Amino acid sequence: MSARIEVVSIGTQSRNPFWGETVAVRAPHATTALIRDGSTSILVDPSLPPELLVHRLDERAGLKPAQIDIVFLTTFRPVHRRGLTAFEAADWLIAEEERNVVQHVLRAGQLSAGVADPSSNEIAEELALLERTKPAPDKLSKSVSLFPSPGASPGSCALLVSAARTVIVAGDAVICRDHYEAGRVFDRSTHAEQARRSFAEIVELAEVVVPGHDNVFWIG
Repeated sequence: MSARIEVVSIGTQSRNPFWGETVAVRAPHATTALIRDGSTSILVDPSLPPELLVHRLDERAGLKPAQIDIVFLTTFRPVHRRGLTAFEAADWLIAEEERNVVQHVLRAGQLSAGVADPSSNEIAEELALLERTKPAPDKLSKSVSLFPSPGASPGSCALLVSAARTVIVAGDAVICRDHYEAGRVFDRSTHAEQARRSFAEIVELAEVVVPGHDNVFWIG
């Protein structure tokens, strides 16, 4: 039986340039997807606040947090992980490159922050959360593999799912359907050229895309 993918929560952008929005008009959140591969349940980008996400997971899949085996973060951006702490029993996984870069940045910020600087506490909390994560292996389950997609963030990583169709859970490598149709990458990408290459690779391979901030869509 092939892996099954469900959208638990459809993400949105704070502003959509294709709708004529130039400033933030709503709270952003990322698309949260659930992949069930045999006996393994993988939750991708738990973006909603914990209490709300727990309700949404029950509504969409009939699952409780303790039934999630793996939480995978396509990026460490805060908007992709608001609900992470609801899944204490799961393995928290993230691409090793993303983890290493974020860890370096946070540790550098910790060293530069003064003892009386309130931001030092925030940095320490972020670092503790990051260090609770583990570098993801190349395969999360029989049908789910890492699909590195750097550019949107230094080590951002999609997931390639071998289901009835080839599905890529893209994270910010493909923001939404509007961005896909316009061939446009995330405008706050850390490396625009890398982001364009990752976008092109996903579009070439995928039959179905779960974007970072929109509902699932089919290619072709």
